[in-house]
Amino acid sequence: MTERKPYPSDLTDAQWALIEPVLTAWKAAHPSVSGHEGNYALREIVNAIRYQGRTGVQWDYLPHDLPPKGATYYYPP
Repeated sequence: MTERKPYPSDLTDAQWALIEPVLTAWKAAHPSVSGHEGNYALREIVNAIRYQGRTGVQWDYLPHDLPPKGATYYYPP
């Protein structure tokens, strides 16, 4: 995926450093039923969830440069 311009809701590097170990452990404990690892970086998934939460946009209307609903909706808020 090409580099995109950041949104104001994106995680800072410091925020990501705090939550990345927790999310990585959570993902390891909750593998996909199909065994699929996913096509999107975990940080980008979190950025999409934060964008939706901050703007209130419907999941189907996430911007095209963020992971789609199908890649983000699985994760807890």
